[in-house]
Amino acid sequence: MPAPILPLIEAVTHWPERGALVGLDLGTKTIGVAVSNADRRLATGVETLHRKAFKADAARLLSIAGERNAVGFILGLPINMDGSEGPRAQSTRAFARNFSKLTDLTIALWDERLSTAAVERELIGMDVSRARRAEVIDEHAAIFILQGALDRLATLRGER
Repeated sequence: MPAPILPLIEAVTHWPERGALVGLDLGTKTIGVAVSNADRRLATGVETLHRKAFKADAARLLSIAGERNAVGFILGLPINMDGSEGPRAQSTRAFARNFSKLTDLTIALWDERLSTAAVERELIGMDVSRARRAEVIDEHAAIFILQGALDRLATLRGER
């Protein structure tokens, strides 16, 4: 049976109280990967995966999840500014559907509007070169997405 694909608020009920979560920022050429600590307080970058074929990409993501003892995934969903879903969101949902057939770990979808733009501004503010920004932008966007979701989960638990 495929893993459930749910909004973050619903997905949290499928995860144990503790355990790392893997955050993903899907791009057409790369996938930014971040992971949380077991207490789900801090997101840290893992890598930028250069996309090859779906099965190879999925195998690497599942390997990362296994290495980190992850209990779930958080996938950035690129929703348009007006709240609608365009081709990128449809592509993300298709990836989630296919990926869910390969794992039993619940996949949460989290609104990632403006995550890449926010990260880009931050890196520019830190005077990171254009070439270096291109290398790290997706991993940093995954951190941004995952940290936003972790902060939301902390608010739901009444911790902030």
